Amino acid sequence: MHYCGRKQPIIIANRASREMAAQVAPLLGLELTEMDIREFADGEIYHAFPCSLSGHDLILIAATPDDSSFQELLDLIAGARYWNALSVNVVIPYLGYSTMERAKPESGEIPKGITRARQLFRARPDYVAFIDLHDEAVMHTHSGEVRIRHLWTERLAAEEIRKLHCGTSGINESMVLVSPDYGFSKRVGRLASLLDCPHTAANKDRYGQDKTIVGQLSSVLQGRTAIICDDMIRTGGSMLQTVDRCLEAGAVEVLVMATHLVLAGEARQAFIAKGIRRILGANTYPGRKSDDLLQVFSVAPLIAGELKNYLGLEPNMA
Repeated sequence: MHYCGRKQPIIIANRASREMAAQVAPLLGLELTEMDIREFADGEIYHAFPCSLSGHDLILIAATPDDSSFQELLDLIAGARYWNALSVNVVIPYLGYSTMERAKPESGEIPKGITRARQLFRARPDYVAFIDLHDEAVMHTHSGEVRIRHLWTERLAAEEIRKLHCGTSGINESMVLVSPDYGFSKRVGRLASLLDCPHTAANKDRYGQDKTIVGQLSSVLQGRTAIICDDMIRTGGSMLQTVDRCLEAGAVEVLVMATHLVLAGEARQAFIAKGIRRILGANTYPGRKSDDLLQVFSVAPLIAGELKNYLGLEPNMA
């Protein structure tokens, strides 16, 4: 281990978020510090910080799309405490298990969104920022000793939607944002206000018994492009049902937008089979890049702006 030089912040990442951290680092005037990582024959993972953390603010960028990534995040926080980092500041672009924020009564379910958030906070980071959480309940599982932030991608998402618009009429006249359910409608409303376009919601819970929701949608969707918005696409089941409702209500085309593009199993193929030509989303879920179907934008500027403000970094400090 050597000394990193003057007491500037150090930025590292877990293995899932190395690409994201490499985008954020230059925006902060820093270089990404590569961890020394090795795998032993029995599958155990060796981690070592390549330089002294003592007296440095540590920035740790770590999505947790799987159990290994989450455990690595805990190890890195604990290791930073062990080696006397001045502060440990964590950004989690995608929080796994975030949809499991509550358990049904008498079910015996483990609400892992809550239990894992508690594990995270008990590792004693100073600051944790999340991006477009499914439910903010997971943020409030600590005793007040951790500074927490919820970062929203709406302004970045609005810019991506504007890139799609190439017709002669304004966005207000050609596009409608659609929430798959009423629970997400407030967030869709915020995005619609940035674009100055209408928005509506489809209630997926009632649709099987009461199809009057199509009539409610048709008043704003008739002859327009619908953009269905949600916080994540896992298998795509809810969104695919909403696609059908939008088309029944008279939409001329349906596009899809979600922050976290998990796209598990055959989700991608299912959207293509449904006739969806474009899915917009962020690069919060590791490995997602733009291609013929996906239009992926980076949240690195959002993360860098937040960290500059919080840590008081100068743009050209490196």
